[in-house]
Amino acid sequence: MLVAALASLSLALGAAGSAQAGVGLPPVVSHVPTVENVVFITIDDGWNHDPEAARILREKRVPVSLFLLPGATSYDTQYFTALTEQGRANVENHTVNHPDLTTLDAAGKDAEVCGAGEQLQATFGRAPKLLRPPYGAVDDEVRLAAKACGVKALVTWTYDFTTWSETPATPQLKAGDIVLLHFTPTLAADLQRALDAAKAAGLKPAALMPHLKAAGLV
Repeated sequence: MLVAALASLSLALGAAGSAQAGVGLPPVVSHVPTVENVVFITIDDGWNHDPEAARILREKRVPVSLFLLPGATSYDTQYFTALTEQGRANVENHTVNHPDLTTLDAAGKDAEVCGAGEQLQATFGRAPKLLRPPYGAVDDEVRLAAKACGVKALVTWTYDFTTWSETPATPQLKAGDIVLLHFTPTLAADLQRALDAAKAAGLKPAALMPHLKAAGLV
């Protein structure tokens, strides 16, 4: 009985330790708790600079978070500055080289996250406060590294609307969902499909950071 009691105590302490492990670290967010009828549009990488997608974002004034790789913006920075200046786009962090951050040591994490943040700040005049970890791969060490680089939240996604080998099924969106898109040749069509899905669900695209703050996540 003593052994069983000690084992139970050990498990309890272990569970408490696990619960405390992430305290003080930026949250990982795949859905935003909200009572507003809103959805969040996010676009990753930045390699394909589709003018039609940019036109949709600007003309419809879609609030959007662009999780960009610095190298993808460097050969045509104006494409993105036009979105941030004329539309409702914010540039956020997606690392320098798109690695799985959980596989890197502390120095590697720092180079990828802080390095991207510094480059994007130099280009766009604003330090990113949100990080999309490549592949959605995250653990507490990644969160710790992100915090050291000034990141307030790590944002994953609820649904990926990107057409890869084939167009994915369109889900029924709910308030607070985070939509993932990519700067690929199909971005304009994927974006329009996401906007249509939001409209069908009675939702409007909204800026991500204010709702993260309202939810007490940052």
